[in-house]
Amino acid sequence: KVLDASTLSFGTRVRWFAICFVAGVVCSILGTALLWLPKGIKLFALFYTLGNIAALASTCFLMGPLKQLKAMFEPKRLIATVVMLVNILSLL
Repeated sequence: KVLDASTLSFGTRVRWFAICFVAGVVCSILGTALLWLPKGIKLFALFYTLGNIAALASTCFLMGPLKQLKAMFEPKRLIATVVMLVNILSLL
């Protein structure tokens, strides 16, 4: 079961959660800091998007990707999920 978080040990899942979460926070902060440079808006968009993707990946390690997707597409979260994904994809 490649898509199931239970194939990884709890320690491994927590370790990768921490790595992805910290990477996400660092990218988001770096993007915000780069915002003040010339052409900084493009760098901000890139690093802030990478930070958001890393933060999403971090929760996949704890919950598992399928459970994460099911939670993201629940009716009460659907609009926020779609808006977030459209914005992320618009930068690619």
